[in-house]
Amino acid sequence: MACGEIVRDIAFQRCISPDCGRQYDLAQIQLQCEDCGQLLDVAYDWDRLEVPRSLSVFDGHNGSLQDPRIRSGVWRFHSLLPFAPLDHVVTIGEGHTLLQQASSVAGYVGLEAGELYLQYEGMNPSGSFKDNGMAAAFTHAARMGAKRAACASTGNTSASLAAFCSVTRQMKAIIFIGSGKISFGKLSQALDYGALTVQIKGDFDDAMRRVREVAGKLGIYLVNSVNPFRLEGQKTVMFRVLQSLNWEVPDWIVVPGGNLGNSSAFGKAFAELFALGLIQRIPRLAVINAQGANTLYQLYEQQGLRWNRGAPQPGEVDGYYNQLEATGQRATTIASAIEINQPVNFYKCLRALETCDGVVREVSDQEILDAKAQVGAGGLGCEPASAASVAGAKKLRGEGVIGAGDRVVCVLTGHLLKDPDATVAYHTDNKEMFERVLASRGVEHTNFANRAVVVPNDLDQIVGAIEKHA
Repeated sequence: MACGEIVRDIAFQRCISPDCGRQYDLAQIQLQCEDCGQLLDVAYDWDRLEVPRSLSVFDGHNGSLQDPRIRSGVWRFHSLLPFAPLDHVVTIGEGHTLLQQASSVAGYVGLEAGELYLQYEGMNPSGSFKDNGMAAAFTHAARMGAKRAACASTGNTSASLAAFCSVTRQMKAIIFIGSGKISFGKLSQALDYGALTVQIKGDFDDAMRRVREVAGKLGIYLVNSVNPFRLEGQKTVMFRVLQSLNWEVPDWIVVPGGNLGNSSAFGKAFAELFALGLIQRIPRLAVINAQGANTLYQLYEQQGLRWNRGAPQPGEVDGYYNQLEATGQRATTIASAIEINQPVNFYKCLRALETCDGVVREVSDQEILDAKAQVGAGGLGCEPASAASVAGAKKLRGEGVIGAGDRVVCVLTGHLLKDPDATVAYHTDNKEMFERVLASRGVEHTNFANRAVVVPNDLDQIVGAIEKHA
C-alpha cells in the first residue's frame, strides 16, 4: 500500500485506487479516501471467511420467516456480503424480484426467441431496485447508531429511504430534491412515508452537492450510492439473475446508466465471484445513457476514457464537468431516474466496464418510450428509465455488437407506476398532455400507442367496438 494507515479485519473499507489502497474500519463513516480523494469499496478478507464452495448452496433455503435469508433476496446471499452479523441486518422484504423470459420483446430487440430476459426490480417494496442497496446501507447506518439519514434523489432513492425509515422507526428520513425534477409517483411515496422533504432550486447534481455538505455539517448518515454499502446490496441483483438462470452466466447484462451505482455494483459482483472461483466467466456489460444525460457515453465512447487498471485520467472528467457548469448544461430526459450529468460512481463504473469488457450507448427519449411500450405489451410495466436498457439492447443488436443468439439480461429498474404521466401521455390522444409531457422532451411519435376506444353509452355500439378491435 502506498499511503495511509491500514486497519485490517475480515470486512473493511478500501480506496479503489490501486496506487493508494488505504483501508478504513467499518465503524468509520467515510465516503471517499482522505489521501487521494477516490471512492471506497467494502472489501473482505475472503481467506478468513467461510466462502461457499458452489453457488448452489443458495438454493432451497428453509426456515422461519424471521430468518433474513428467507425474508430478503438481499440477505439470502449474506455470505457474499458479510459486513454485518446476520442477526443485525435490516430488511423490509426486499429482493423478491422476477427474471422473466420475454420472447415478444426479444423480437422487437432482434434476438432469437428465448434469449432475452427482463430482470424486474419494480417488484421491490418501494417499487425500484433501490431497496437492494438501501437494505445494506441502512444496516450499516443502524450499526453506527444513526438517528437521521439523508439522500439527494430523482425519486427512487427517496422513496426507498423513506420506506425503510417508516417501517423500522429507527431513523428520520431527510430528502433533497431539485425543482421540478421528480415525478409525482415517486414524490408521493416520500411524503406519504413521512420523510422531511427539502426542495432546492436546481437539479439532481445541485441537490447531491448540498446533501453531502449538509450531511457532513450535521452528522447525518448519507445513503446515496457514493456510500459503498449501498453497492453491496445492489450486487445481489446479479446474484438473483444467476440463480434464476440455474447459475449459468448470460452473455450480456444491459443496465440504464444514471448515477452508475448499478453498473458499478454489478462489475464488483462479477469480479468477486470470478476471483472466488464461483463462476468461470464474466458477462459483458452494456450501460445505456439517455441522450440528454450522456456523460458516461461522451467520456467513454467519444473521448476514449478508460479505467486503465486504476490509472484513469481524472483531469478529463473534471474538465468535462467544469464545461457543463460553465455552459449551464443540465441533464434533460423523460427518463427522470437517470437524469444526472455528474454521476458519483463514474470511476467505479469505469472499473466495471473494464472488468466486464463493457460498452456504453446513448438512446433518445423516443427510443426509450417505444421500448417501454413494448415491455408493457409483454406484461411488465416499467418506468421510462428502465426501458433504456431494452432500447440500448436493440441499438447494440442493430450494430451487430450483440448477436442474435446471445443470451441477454436487461435490468428493469423501476415500476410502471413510478411515472404514470409518461405512460398515459404516450398512449392517450389528449394533445395537451402529449405536448406538455412528451413533445417538450423531443418525443414526436407514439409508434406503439394503445389508445382507449371512445364509444357512446349504447350497448350495440359498445359490442360493435369490442368485436372490431378485439
